Amino acid sequence: MTRALRTLAEVAGDYDAIVLDQWGVLHNGSRPYPGAVEALKQLKASGHRLAVLSNSGKRAAPNRARIAAMGFPNDLFELVMTSGEALWRDVAEGRVTARRFRAIEAAMGDAAAWAEGLDIVLDGEAEAILLMGLDDDCPPDAWQPVMQEALSRGLPVYCSNPDRQSPRAGRLVIAPGTLAFDYRERGGDVVFYGKPHRPVFDAAETALGALRLLMVGDSLEHDIAGAASAGWDSVLVQGGLYAATFAAGEPDTVLAALCHEKATPQPTYRIEALQ
Repeated sequence: MTRALRTLAEVAGDYDAIVLDQWGVLHNGSRPYPGAVEALKQLKASGHRLAVLSNSGKRAAPNRARIAAMGFPNDLFELVMTSGEALWRDVAEGRVTARRFRAIEAAMGDAAAWAEGLDIVLDGEAEAILLMGLDDDCPPDAWQPVMQEALSRGLPVYCSNPDRQSPRAGRLVIAPGTLAFDYRERGGDVVFYGKPHRPVFDAAETALGALRLLMVGDSLEHDIAGAASAGWDSVLVQGGLYAATFAAGEPDTVLAALCHEKATPQPTYRIEALQ
């Protein structure tokens, strides 16, 4: 049965490193969750190794900068690994052979910044779709004409953010995974990067050189299921993606129902918020 925690410090000593999701755990997209910075500073001061593993379509460096700008010290995290970083490395090393992409991005310029250092083209006749981000106010059908054309041409989609939704201050917004899963359900070819897919967990494990890893996340489908597949223990943060659901019922009952609904294993631990 999942064990309820009051603080991460209760179990931190059992692990070589603690790996944290970003949105829904560290921050809500604009500011840190109350107590999160101080909790992690205390863990770091106690000698615990900390890392971030995020389903962000951007590379690791801009994500590290975003986290620091929100008040998390620059030296707090030993590693920041993102799904966008993993895709960039595969393109750079030739494991992805497409060289002409149609980019779907949250803000103009995101794809160009991501592509720096790569011998690729982001306009003209595309060989593939780069699905890396959506504007927070993007209507569900805004990109359907592009996706329909891609489907008719048989283009593969490289999705560097498999999340279907992402928590923001007081609401949930549509994330790129919504488009990617719809494309796959309509017969399109989608290559997913990020959690719950094993390569990004393996990349983090290799970079950390650690065996006993604890994943802290707010998504059962991405953080908890991915950690279980990789052989890691996990902590579900109740105040992220499922905050409204947990607020409406008894935590163990809510958790069991969510795991059944999403066909995921139960997390090792649960905690109300990062503290």
